[in-house]
Amino acid sequence: MQKKITTKIALLISIVLMLSLTGIQCTRGISREVAEATRPVTLNWWRTFDDEEAVRPIMEAYRILHPNVNIVYRKLRFEDYERELLNALAEDRGPDIFSIHNTWMREWQPKLAHLPPILAIPFQEVKGGLRKEVVATLRRNPTLTLRQLQTNFTDVVASDVVIAERDPQTGQPVDKIYGLPLALDTLALYYNRDLTNLSGIPEPPENWGELQNAVKRITKIDQEGKIILSGAALGASHNVERAADILALLMMQNGADMIDLAGNVAFDRIPQALRDRPIPPGEDALVFYTDFANPLKEVYTWNETMPQSLEAFTQGKTAFMLGYSYHLPQIRARSPRLNLGIAPAPQIEGNPEVNFANYWVEAVSKKSSNQHWAWDFIQFATKADQVTKYLNAAKKPTALRALVTSQLEDLDIGTFASQVLTAKSWYKGKDSVAAEAAFREMIEAVLTQAVEEPREALTLTAQKVNQTLR
Repeated sequence: MQKKITTKIALLISIVLMLSLTGIQCTRGISREVAEATRPVTLNWWRTFDDEEAVRPIMEAYRILHPNVNIVYRKLRFEDYERELLNALAEDRGPDIFSIHNTWMREWQPKLAHLPPILAIPFQEVKGGLRKEVVATLRRNPTLTLRQLQTNFTDVVASDVVIAERDPQTGQPVDKIYGLPLALDTLALYYNRDLTNLSGIPEPPENWGELQNAVKRITKIDQEGKIILSGAALGASHNVERAADILALLMMQNGADMIDLAGNVAFDRIPQALRDRPIPPGEDALVFYTDFANPLKEVYTWNETMPQSLEAFTQGKTAFMLGYSYHLPQIRARSPRLNLGIAPAPQIEGNPEVNFANYWVEAVSKKSSNQHWAWDFIQFATKADQVTKYLNAAKKPTALRALVTSQLEDLDIGTFASQVLTAKSWYKGKDSVAAEAAFREMIEAVLTQAVEEPREALTLTAQKVNQTLR
């Protein structure tokens, strides 16, 4: 009996010594709550497009502060991403953190955990005199407020990531933050300097009228009506990169309300402030856009027989193309010797500047068992000192106001960054893919004269999008 007691005491002493040597003595005297909070945690993070190298510095910096947290990053192909994510969440094997497109926010809201007002996160501090000890303490820190969100991030971010949730006690809607972005892209005008130089165009067009004039000077059509050289990849749908975004940009610049205050589609109507106009600004934008692919118009420069706009641009078959910053590496990979220029998206002369936002948001799964850790990491990753590492590695424009000025002189992303403060987005309903398809069908209907008047196509598209809004 005495031998068994002696053995147990020896074993206990060995365990204490082992814990001491491995640094676990920092948990001495801590509460059960802190002990639970400092347990090993694994956060699974799913994204698309970016390799792990782009975010690794942020993950490593976070682990220095929280060595008990391991972040496992997974990059998925865009073509498979949404399907894989939905299946994984349905089968309870989904990630804690994942990226969703800014136009998916309301569609995905039921699957997301909003940012709580307080995060209970343990921190380790070195205390003591001669005998230093690492002591774990549990801090309850206030999270990003709605006012701070609007102060720190560009306007479009707050309009996309803040969604009203009904309070279970009062029944009143309360605004909650459902995600934060690492970057924010905008549509800009790519142009071929050699083609503009040959046509005597010294500066890229600043407004749509100047672009029309440039298109007329550059476009070459043979006697059989075939386009030999295109002025701009505009006017059609399937062979124009992000045609739905370009048309939406034109509508918003022209004063159209994409969605009204009641949450209904409004781009087919004349806003109250523009009641003196004869036609809805959305219809005006639709006709303006499709004119570039209408053989009967002076600005005719594109049609459905042309190659994909990115291909045509890199092959020197068109002088102008609207695109995002993510198109830049694609252009350079396909045509490294192209004399490339990047200018801000054309505006409507005399109207307020409006640009178009396209970005991804980091969100937390409602099914995650580590929601506080996940949100703490997202807040950490999106702060200026950390997100700069990602922006520099990925060459992307910022979503933070404080970093805009520092990016303006960057030859690659300066133009895109210069537009983030005036960038807008619009809620496409719970099926953004269907909404974009409806926009492409609207363009085709006008070009093929499947409708008698453009307004008919506009009205039909509004009805299609309206069906997905609720």
